[in-house]
Amino acid sequence: MTQMARYGATIMHGKRDAERTIEFDGAEDLMSRSPISVMRAFMAYIDAHANIGHVDYEVNAAMKSASAEVVTVLGELKFASGDHQPFMCMIAPL
Repeated sequence: MTQMARYGATIMHGKRDAERTIEFDGAEDLMSRSPISVMRAFMAYIDAHANIGHVDYEVNAAMKSASAEVVTVLGELKFASGDHQPFMCMIAPL
């Protein structure tokens, strides 16, 4: 059984001045994985728990600061309504 840990994701997107910090559970070793794997885990949580429908996304850049254990992702969110919004997301252990 995989050990779980708690993470926080701060996401900013689009023209609505939207900014939100979301806590989620992920594998204890999540931060040892690639930045894209970390983002996938967060977006899987959003799909399962946010009650906003499926949100696709396109990643333009993803990086990890090993010393601070922070993953930063830049890209575009693609909502089911057809709305596309640029985003920045920073994910770190809590």
